[in-house]
Amino acid sequence: MKNIKKLKEYVLDTLNRELPGNLTYHGVHHTLHVMEVCEQHLRRLKIKGKDALLLRTAALIHDVGISRTYNDHEAESFQFAEKILPEWGYSKADLQIIKGMIMATQIPQQPHTILERILCDADLDYVGTDKFYEIGDTLYKEFLAYKVIKNEEEWDRLQVNFLSKHRFHTEFSKKHREPVKMHYVQEILNKWGWKKPA
Repeated sequence: MKNIKKLKEYVLDTLNRELPGNLTYHGVHHTLHVMEVCEQHLRRLKIKGKDALLLRTAALIHDVGISRTYNDHEAESFQFAEKILPEWGYSKADLQIIKGMIMATQIPQQPHTILERILCDADLDYVGTDKFYEIGDTLYKEFLAYKVIKNEEEWDRLQVNFLSKHRFHTEFSKKHREPVKMHYVQEILNKWGWKKPA
């Protein structure tokens, strides 16, 4: 019997022990936020049973691998899932669905199933909400720590380029998150006097 509550305790404990302190964005709080947004999508779409369980599991595990490698951590996250989930009663078929969801969150996102689309949108939900600057600031600090960027201007260029290409995948997020996200892109462009990328 799969017990998501006990699995959640186990995975969150692993994250608390293993995640480096300079992961200001990819911390336990991010995993919990993604899980909560997934729950909202599940309720909206009335998805229950095994599909709901597999989505919750993928959301819980999708960033575990970042404690081992910063780039391409999705593959590491799935290796963790492959190692522990059979002991929790997950089948090989379950693992393949979970793998699809975790790997779909890799940038650029390329989800194919509804569960993959939900996890991808949950992973980046904040960019279309009033938490854009607050959560974005934690990613800015993390990118500075990991030398992805050198300063605020590089960060804003990266944001504009990424967010202009990024698309939400679920109907809810397309309607309610995409316009808000593009409003923030325009704010950043205005701040620097930049033109929108082609």
